[in-house]
Amino acid sequence: MKRAVVVFSGGQDSTTCLIQALTQYDEVHCVTFDYGQRHQAEIEVAKSLAKQLGVTAHKVMDVGLLNQLAISSLTRDNIPVPTHVDDGIPNTFVPGRNILFLTLAAIYAYQIKAQAVITGVCETDFSGYPDCRDEFVKALNHAVALGMDYPVSFETPLMWLNKSETWALADYYGQLALIRHQTLTCYNGIQGDGCGECPACHLRANGLKTYQDNHQQVMAQLKRKLTLK
Repeated sequence: MKRAVVVFSGGQDSTTCLIQALTQYDEVHCVTFDYGQRHQAEIEVAKSLAKQLGVTAHKVMDVGLLNQLAISSLTRDNIPVPTHVDDGIPNTFVPGRNILFLTLAAIYAYQIKAQAVITGVCETDFSGYPDCRDEFVKALNHAVALGMDYPVSFETPLMWLNKSETWALADYYGQLALIRHQTLTCYNGIQGDGCGECPACHLRANGLKTYQDNHQQVMAQLKRKLTLK
């Protein structure tokens, strides 16, 4: 029995990973984290999508302690979300978020005997977040597997894809419309195409336009990278 745990926010990236995982594993469990995030609406979106897509189980975990410790525009209403990304780490970065999320997901994987923890982090379009880098994920995976004496594998299907290729992957599985209209990526909590002003919306919209304008080329790039048929 092949089992996987998807770190699931209900956003474009994690939903695309979930759609792919459902074709590759016998059981797919989702874990969503409530840390008092500004875009709190993502939790309800995640619940709805998990039910619609028919996952084996979906858990929402309260990790409010992260909100107390991590000061960010995504955890504090008095810190405005930027409209563009400058050089360096942006104020939307939540320190320790992926360390905590991946560790807790791995503990859950241990309990249900899942072989993989899947996360939608991406180094190609990572917005300056240090905890989205391949080096970080591999280092944490090694530490967690050692600490639990359990060979769980952290899988990152989008790590080397740009946003247009992520759109192509959703389209490959016939779910581009669902990803576009039902996911929530916007830092200001607006479902679908979002507010159109925050960095997450800019990245998402630019990727979609690139894919729409260069459909065949981007799909071919994706297939070469992932050896899809």
